[in-house]
Amino acid sequence: MKAVILAGGQGSRIVEETILKPKPLIEIGAKPIIWHIMKIFSHYGIKEFIICCGYKGYLLKEYFANYSLHSSDVTIDIFKNTVEVHKKNAENWKITLIDTGENSMTGGRILRIKKYIKDDFLLTYGDGVADIDIRELINCHKKHKKLATVSIVKPQGRFGVVDFDNKNNLIKNFYEKPKGDNYWVNGGFFVLNKGIFKYLKDDSTVWEKEPLERLSRDKELAAYRHLGFWYAMDTVRDRHFLNNLWHTNKAPWKFWNDK
Repeated sequence: MKAVILAGGQGSRIVEETILKPKPLIEIGAKPIIWHIMKIFSHYGIKEFIICCGYKGYLLKEYFANYSLHSSDVTIDIFKNTVEVHKKNAENWKITLIDTGENSMTGGRILRIKKYIKDDFLLTYGDGVADIDIRELINCHKKHKKLATVSIVKPQGRFGVVDFDNKNNLIKNFYEKPKGDNYWVNGGFFVLNKGIFKYLKDDSTVWEKEPLERLSRDKELAAYRHLGFWYAMDTVRDRHFLNNLWHTNKAPWKFWNDK
């Protein structure tokens, strides 16, 4: 099964970084966040990827085209114009990078990779990590036999919440950053049947709006509840949070073993 990664947005809420690079290339530790996402899939045997490029997509192509240079020790002889790779740290991945348009919406990007899809496929965004069990997500999709399965999560709240007694001007209960404010949200990890393409019209289609709403109305959208860690990197604050987890060896999404 292939994993499709949406990596074409402009990342306007973290413009401090995206003015120079596409959001999926923002680093967590010494690696781009898209690498972390691909490692999650790879841990579960998913080795083939389709990356939907858009804004500064050429930098994604350059990164993967020169992956050995980014991840290995090399000797460069400038006079002879040769490069010797001493320790090759290559992943067993096959990556197809597709230009899906700089201004396309998420649904439009998915539509543009239709010819590369033959069977069910995985889909996620290029800015979120989780300790999600991809194997169980796929099993859930197969069990329900719907066109689409979406992971749903309860994200950590940003602020403490209070129950306020207006009559007596007293706080009845205080909750420090309740998880998700008790709401389930789109966790961004999908399993999709190729039948979903009939729900996509053109580049202006927003996957999270009409297509998912129609799939829901048609009773073709199943849910996989992920109760573990999930986090999307939207701001510099989010990047700092994820980097802190990584550098203190507390990153829940890192369940692979590097040699």
